[in-house]
Amino acid sequence: MSIFQIKQKTNGAVLWTGSAADAVSALDAMAREAGYIDFAALPETIRAACPEASKLD
Repeated sequence: MSIFQIKQKTNGAVLWTGSAADAVSALDAMAREAGYIDFAALPETIRAACPEASKLD
């Protein structure tokens, strides 16, 4: 597992930092922590802000 940070591309706001196997898993983990099933279940307004996962380590 690696450490990922998810930021909004539109404004640089950090949405989540945590451990995940890859970038897709990181986006899903962020969504689950926010109470959603996975990234696809997030509201369109959040997905439209273009969250981007970057590996930190």
